[in-house]
Amino acid sequence: MEYSGEYLVKLARRTIDTYLKNKTKIKPPKDAPADLMDQSGVFVTLHRIDQGDEPVLRGCIGRIQSPGSTLLQSTIDSAIDAIIHDYRFPNVTLSELDKITVEVTILTVPEKITVEDPKEYFNIIKIGRHGLIAERNSIQRGLLLPQVPVQQGWNVQKYLNYVCQKAGLPSDAWQDLDTTISSFEGFIFSEISPNGIIEPKSDH
Repeated sequence: MEYSGEYLVKLARRTIDTYLKNKTKIKPPKDAPADLMDQSGVFVTLHRIDQGDEPVLRGCIGRIQSPGSTLLQSTIDSAIDAIIHDYRFPNVTLSELDKITVEVTILTVPEKITVEDPKEYFNIIKIGRHGLIAERNSIQRGLLLPQVPVQQGWNVQKYLNYVCQKAGLPSDAWQDLDTTISSFEGFIFSEISPNGIIEPKSDH
């Protein structure tokens, strides 16, 4: 998994570089590791690092599951979406690419957390290990990656509050058993510096 994760980060950066220079989407490499032909969720996250400043989120887009699409193709698609389709931010430009780190999170299949009392979530959800999906009526859905609560310093209750808000629900919607809370794990690989060494960030 470590080698494949490094491969995906390099692929995501090459995808972004090619698109910003030529406005073309690269094709999945034919010599890619075999496990990247599997179907899996993936997110591409970009952070901008200006000298002396803390990293700032610059884009984050992904796919929970993409039936019919390989992990390789989903990474390419998510990398392009992260630079032009994250509407929280202006489009990424080629001139700032040397200040941006690329991070790829490979997702396990989400599983519904079944509880009788919502307070049970506090003992089940592990900060730094579990990503969360809040969903109601198969329409409203929000996702937060496992690294987010670590970066924000949230406890489990705040994590649940924010993932519900991400779904467009009241922050306390997790206390209602009509709201489905699912968890997944993420294998995280990131450049330590822009276009620099790539290291795994998750502990599995």
